[in-house]
Amino acid sequence: MTDVLLLQPPALKPAEPPLALAILLAHLRAQKLTATAIDANLAAYLYLLDGEWLTTRAGDAVETNLRRALRHRSSSLLLLRSAAAAQNFARYNTAVRYLNRLLALWNSPNGDERLTLGDYQHAGLSPFNPEDLEQLASGAAATLFASYFHEELLPQIIAAQPRIIAISINFLHQALPSFELAGLLRRALPDVLLVAGGGLITSWQEPLRRLDLRLSPFDRLVFGPGETALTALAKDEVDESYTMADATTISFVPDFSFARISDYFSPHPVLPLSASRGCYWQRCLFCPEATAPVHPYTATRPTELPLMMRQLADSYGVRHIQLTDNAVPVNMLKVLAEHAETLADLNWFGFVRFEPILEDVAFVARLAQSGCRMLQLGLESGSQNVLDRLGKGVSLESVAKILANLAAAGIASFVYIMLGTPGETEADAEQTLAFLELHAAEIGFLNLAIMNLPRASGLLDNPQEYGIAAAEPIEADSPLGLYQKFHSDSEWNRAAARRFLEQRLLGSAAIREIVNRTPPLFTSNHAVFLPIRAVDSRKCFCREGTKTPSQLKP
Repeated sequence: MTDVLLLQPPALKPAEPPLALAILLAHLRAQKLTATAIDANLAAYLYLLDGEWLTTRAGDAVETNLRRALRHRSSSLLLLRSAAAAQNFARYNTAVRYLNRLLALWNSPNGDERLTLGDYQHAGLSPFNPEDLEQLASGAAATLFASYFHEELLPQIIAAQPRIIAISINFLHQALPSFELAGLLRRALPDVLLVAGGGLITSWQEPLRRLDLRLSPFDRLVFGPGETALTALAKDEVDESYTMADATTISFVPDFSFARISDYFSPHPVLPLSASRGCYWQRCLFCPEATAPVHPYTATRPTELPLMMRQLADSYGVRHIQLTDNAVPVNMLKVLAEHAETLADLNWFGFVRFEPILEDVAFVARLAQSGCRMLQLGLESGSQNVLDRLGKGVSLESVAKILANLAAAGIASFVYIMLGTPGETEADAEQTLAFLELHAAEIGFLNLAIMNLPRASGLLDNPQEYGIAAAEPIEADSPLGLYQKFHSDSEWNRAAARRFLEQRLLGSAAIREIVNRTPPLFTSNHAVFLPIRAVDSRKCFCREGTKTPSQLKP
């Protein structure tokens, strides 16, 4: 019998194993508990991309693109898992499109359900509506993952004989499948304790408590870090409270023994690692981390990070590490720059802020020597007024120097832009366009998005000061909604910002060139492997951001 079974449900990019499960697994085993983990997200994608299933679903279809995709299914999977994917963008792009076309065979005939390599949408059911979640949990509704859950996952879980099943739900894409899976488990294993946790569940903490809502079929909900809560549940050291929140213990060392690393869709195997939890900045007014942080910012000792990276690489035979911190702290960057010898033959990438230390040419060069190959940076705007209003704490002068330093050192920059923020004007947007064009040669990749305003945002504390004329109440049928609809005090609103993005930003040849070389669907997960060069592509892979507040980067 297993004390705790950890589950990662679909649908997320199947590019690397889940860090949350690996950290919890290591912690539970250190507490002398029997624990195991299943990445049901990767397994679901492999199940849905099975050749026999796809051929059956295709039936007598004669569409040329579909038949070509079926013929190249195996070679496309092989390419995405090989270094060859990083050597030819056209072949890489074609492989992604083939696999995406095959996944479309599972989409519902009426168009309600849509699955891609990293996204799942259901137009008929909302993850923000408890009644819709209950439909899935009760079995009254189903998703396209139902056959995988019944045929493959459920027997695997039953064989493990778990006392506790903990489902990690971090993104909106996972919500509907997670509740369907939980309902199936409740009916099949009525005596098992079902627990839900993760970023999305934590984002629902305020409305769930305010409305006194319970999410069937879960016995417990964990808000914030799960190490202490799951340990207490496994050792029967808790009361009968439905919700649990305890950040007493936060771990950083992962155990990826449950994952078949070579099965993930990545040109080179990548393992995620985090040196901190939470955000050390906590001043960006658009981010919930500034207004309602899940727990106090916590970090491992800086000197431990290079050793963890070395041990992780040697234990699992990988050479690429993704640092998943909200923003890698400056003291960690300094330690990494000082330990190039320890990190020899390793590559790493992750989010950072535009910190002054990155203006130091010599320091950035040492970062490159330590294996840094790409840094993801949330710029948001090329207008200093907007940056100041949002509390970003950066200057465009500093940003320009940093982008130049990174490019000179051979470190790719993946820059995030967010139009449509409260108080933004068309003149601000034009300044963003001008800044991006001026520094296009130094920017590796771009993510262009229209802002979704989290309802736990400091901008809503003084709405008029930040250009918000009025904020609409959360819809009655979507009490778990994460975002706040608002009306601008000017004619420049989200719709105008979207038009500007599509017509002016993407109308710029320099900006379009950057966007077109961004890997389709996998974006930053694969960008680190691809050479920065102009790519002949007829489609720009940009869309409105859909991250939950707990995943917003500073």
